[in-house]
Amino acid sequence: MSMVEFRNVSKSFGHVPVLKDISLCIDAGEVVVVVGPSGSGKSTMLRCINVLEKITGGDLLVDGQSVKGKAAVIHNIRLEAGMVFQQFNLFPQMTALENVMFGPIQVRGASRAQARDQAMALLDKVGLEARANHYPSELSGGQQQRVAIKPKLMLFDEPTSALDPELRHEVLKVMRDLANEGMTMIVVTHEIGFAKQVGTRLLFMDQGGIAEDGDPRTLIDHPPTPRLKDFLKHVS
Repeated sequence: MSMVEFRNVSKSFGHVPVLKDISLCIDAGEVVVVVGPSGSGKSTMLRCINVLEKITGGDLLVDGQSVKGKAAVIHNIRLEAGMVFQQFNLFPQMTALENVMFGPIQVRGASRAQARDQAMALLDKVGLEARANHYPSELSGGQQQRVAIKPKLMLFDEPTSALDPELRHEVLKVMRDLANEGMTMIVVTHEIGFAKQVGTRLLFMDQGGIAEDGDPRTLIDHPPTPRLKDFLKHVS
């Protein structure tokens, strides 16, 4: 079964079409890197996956569940599809540890002891165990972005675009580690190096559709169309 399946998905804001008849299957364990110019529909596509935006037409399945399902189904989808934005906003009144514990306790019903053990293991995994009792105001931007990653599917919306070079390197390392562990990832980014080194698949979006879909190294090193070649010249 595909982890994510788009079936002729369209999305419009008012009379403006943003996604146009998208059909796409993403299997568990794939690292799909999505590139394209501004306004091509990349972020909207991610937001439709975890139902931050409702699709206008077609159907979209996440781990076999339709985003057009009832509230309980939507809730399940959001449990399984985590999303990292350019700025990952934490609860400012909670420590890093409490931020990571919050979801398992409030959403999944875990005990505080279970949630704490799991949270400490996750913070250790991303190199933040020593910062567990620090508040967000005491963490760098890169540290804040690394504070909670656990679901089956991770969606990244240009996670490094607002970071300085050192923090960018930290976040990319965590993403590489997740990919090596088999996490299914869909990454909207202009990090062409990451796409070649870590991505298992590259999507090039243009004008609301998928213009190219294939092996990252092949598409980047030998772009098959003038449009993709021109785009890569501006981001490589």
